[in-house]
Amino acid sequence: MMNQRDFFAELKRRNVYKVAVAYAIVGWLMVQIATQVFPFLEIPNWVVRLVIVLVAAGFPIALVIAWAFELTPEGIKRTEDVDLAASARQPRKHAWIFVVIVGATLSIGLFFIGRYVGRTTASAAGNEVPAKSIAVLPFDNLSRDPDNAFFAEGVQDEILTRLAKVADLKVIARTSTQRFKSAPENLPDIANQLGVANILEGSVQRANDQVRVNVQLINALTSTHLWADTYDRKLTDIFAVESDIAKPIADTLQAKLTGSEKQMIAAQPTSDTAAYELYHKGRSLWEKRSGDNIPKAISFYEQAIARDPNYALAYAGLADAYILLPYYTATAQRDASPKAKEAALQALRLDPNLAEAHAAVGKVLNFAEIDLAGSIREFQRAIELKPNYATAHHWLGAGPLVDLGRFEDAIAHGKRAIELDPLSPIMNADLGFTLYFARHYDDAIVQLRKPLVLDPTFAYALYNLGMVLQSKGDLPGAIAQYEKAKQFSDDPHISALSGAAKALAGDKNAALQTLTDLDKISQNREVLAYSRALLYLSLNNKDEALRWLEQSFADRDGSNIGAIKVDPLLDPLRGDPRFETLVQKVVAPKTQQ
Repeated sequence: MMNQRDFFAELKRRNVYKVAVAYAIVGWLMVQIATQVFPFLEIPNWVVRLVIVLVAAGFPIALVIAWAFELTPEGIKRTEDVDLAASARQPRKHAWIFVVIVGATLSIGLFFIGRYVGRTTASAAGNEVPAKSIAVLPFDNLSRDPDNAFFAEGVQDEILTRLAKVADLKVIARTSTQRFKSAPENLPDIANQLGVANILEGSVQRANDQVRVNVQLINALTSTHLWADTYDRKLTDIFAVESDIAKPIADTLQAKLTGSEKQMIAAQPTSDTAAYELYHKGRSLWEKRSGDNIPKAISFYEQAIARDPNYALAYAGLADAYILLPYYTATAQRDASPKAKEAALQALRLDPNLAEAHAAVGKVLNFAEIDLAGSIREFQRAIELKPNYATAHHWLGAGPLVDLGRFEDAIAHGKRAIELDPLSPIMNADLGFTLYFARHYDDAIVQLRKPLVLDPTFAYALYNLGMVLQSKGDLPGAIAQYEKAKQFSDDPHISALSGAAKALAGDKNAALQTLTDLDKISQNREVLAYSRALLYLSLNNKDEALRWLEQSFADRDGSNIGAIKVDPLLDPLRGDPRFETLVQKVVAPKTQQ
């Protein structure tokens, strides 16, 4: 029986140690080549995994061969057949040492090159891109009927919506991805703009009651195809297809799914495909936020509800549209708000776990009810249900959190919204507005110029930029921005801001004339009491300014009155007991009002 000392001596004599070290170095070199070089050659990931498995499996085999066989001048022989005395007299060869050194040098070099390239890529993108991040680009409409473009948009949006419910993923909103074509050539550049590592491309072809959906998942940083499939189904099975696509994408990106997330991915929002198309037509128009698109969106949502009265998502969309209607049309808030509230609550009754419904209720509580605490609860619930819902982060940050002066939280949610929807003009502008309320004026100016790069005619960003400049003491610069904003919008509030700034610059008649103009405008459309308050304040008439602020609160003008606590334009009123009492009425919990 061989004792332990003899056994280790035998291992040394049979060169097992040498083989183990050399194999480990060369094996590591092969793994580094596979992981660092193969992706750039577009070699599939399964080949990389196969190399790793083979290297690991080969290690014990190499040790067994080293034990059983020995290389001699006469060739390879079984160790038992080798003359031990002759073997001991052979001069020792050190070639294996050179193999180890060269292999180790190459392995370490590849390792650090890979690390350096990875850091450089991340640095070029501005931030480290999460591996579990994805953007779903617009799907090609391969159908002959151009009206099916909305159907293709719907398929894209439904897949995106299901993925957005997975907390372990970062999913970019459709308003940002819509700026790109279906199968672009510059995927790395698009991935960099959107802050993702992976891109899903696809196409939809619809003929009568048949649908074909092609999809492919690509690592945009390496142009590696990760997964692809084709689905041929009946039109009535389209919801199952969307679930079937979302699940393997999550699996391919190694996202951890909870039981509730699996259920939400598989959920079917409606059984009526016509209602489904109508809803997505409405959603597409609502996202544009311009012209008469929101009234058109309302019409499509109502048609979808008429087709399927239990379509909770359509009610949530209807609520969102009525919430924003006064800001893009002449509709009065007192007419739109009750309709928004009714639709939002109906969506919640139909589906208590619908994130869009909770966000809609949160917006109603913020704007129409001025219930800031209740609004925060609803937005937080929406984010729990759909972590990648950019709109919920956006409205929470730019709404009740700002109104309460919780700027650190508000800015964090604003930045998170932009991470999920980086090319959204409104979300970029509202983060700038939040920074303005937090009195980070220089940061606000930088941020507000970003949406103007995306859309130079965006009046909301222009007049917000004017408010920042005015608060910094640059009245000529502010007036220039207000006047420019007036070129692209007939919102009376912009005229009020401009008139007030001119009064502060010495032209009192400008404010008086604007007050007269607002009286005429109010005969045909709503004029915010907040606008008149700012004009009277510029005339140093604090009594009238406070009266109109009280009226704004009575009108439930939450979009402006909610910010009464933090708006720098109201600084001349701070310290006045009447003003401080009004602030408390606004920011106090609903139960105390």
